[in-house]
Amino acid sequence: MTPYMITFFVMVGVFMIGCFALKWPVGVSMMAAAVIGGLEGMLAHGTSFSQTITDVVRMMVEGEFGYIDTILTIACAMIFMKVIEDSGALDALSSLLIEKFHKLPAVLLILIMFIIMFPGMITGSSTAAVLSAGSIMAPVLLLLGLDNVTAGSVIAMGGILGMIAPPVNTAALVICAGIDVPYVGFTGPLLLLTMPLAILFVLMLGLPKIKNLDYEKLKPALEKQDATRKEYGFKIYVPFLVLVVLMIFFKVIAAKIGVTDLGMPVIFLISAAVGLFTGRKINPLKAVPAAIRTATPVMAILMGVGMFIELMTATGVRGFIVVTCLQMPQALWLLACCISIPLFGAVSSFGACSVLGVPFAYIYGTYLGGNVVVCLAAISLIAAVGDMMPPTALAGLFAAQVTGVKKYTKILVKCIIPIIILLVWAGFVLVSSKKFAWSVFG
Repeated sequence: MTPYMITFFVMVGVFMIGCFALKWPVGVSMMAAAVIGGLEGMLAHGTSFSQTITDVVRMMVEGEFGYIDTILTIACAMIFMKVIEDSGALDALSSLLIEKFHKLPAVLLILIMFIIMFPGMITGSSTAAVLSAGSIMAPVLLLLGLDNVTAGSVIAMGGILGMIAPPVNTAALVICAGIDVPYVGFTGPLLLLTMPLAILFVLMLGLPKIKNLDYEKLKPALEKQDATRKEYGFKIYVPFLVLVVLMIFFKVIAAKIGVTDLGMPVIFLISAAVGLFTGRKINPLKAVPAAIRTATPVMAILMGVGMFIELMTATGVRGFIVVTCLQMPQALWLLACCISIPLFGAVSSFGACSVLGVPFAYIYGTYLGGNVVVCLAAISLIAAVGDMMPPTALAGLFAAQVTGVKKYTKILVKCIIPIIILLVWAGFVLVSSKKFAWSVFG
């Protein structure tokens, strides 16, 4: 057994003990694994104790701030989501959709799916999607005739697709940092990867349940949402409009006219500030801390992932994993990618991206000469399945919680076919990344 393998098993072992035996948060477990693995690896290579301590502390700090841009984006996006949720904007939007599209159940379901995905799209977190828009759309789905398990399955799949859809894909950002690739050019591939699946899944799961939708019976249940929409009128939707306009301007137009990009965190804060004056009264001193508390677990995981990657690199473990993957029979690479990454993602999908996503990105994006952007996008979609895998199963467990399903496994069983379809689609895109890139970029 090589020293690198020993260090790898030490890091993974500490990580598992922290998560399952000691019940530590994932971020804390990753930090502990990074520290102990870093100490063991450096000391095994002959570094002095004092120098090892100095290097580990330095790398922990560097790793902790490795995803600071993403962490700020997630925090500010959650503040925006909390504002539009408390202002009544999401309630009003759901009421409007049902009123306008109740005669077109397929279109209505697709639009509801996009609403569920939206928080994940701007935060890169399936948890944010399920707990914010998912919790608001759950009663709507139940009113439309879906049973609790089906509604939970729609919300869970919407959450994991939302975390991968643009503009913010945290899983892809983790892999980008691991192989030093800029997060540029992902919008088109990610849209083509996620949106067809979102439409397919919501229609496959939900459409058979609402073919005989009776809008008149829904009106009493939608009275609160209707009242909010009628009281504030169009202005309640202004925060959405401001967000879209600012994102389009600074991502598409600003560079062409020489205007400095404000950055996603500032854009979210501006949109949230507008939302304070467009709907129900909001106390920022309560809303902002509540939003940060919701985002804290995801931000802590990113800090832990940053430390983990930094120490894996310093001890040579990351290189060892890459070499080990390359030594596997080529025929097994795709199968290993589609199985190992989701299974490791049962603890943390971001951790799976850092430990396993990086070497597979090297294999398909560099060694096999594929399109790097498309390969990273496909691997991030595969990693998202980890949020449905027990024991953590963030998307599945929270979806069960907001829909009143006592056993999360019922939702997992309902989602088995969509998950298989997702993995087959992502695997196909991964192995044909050049052709897929040509269809996107021309």
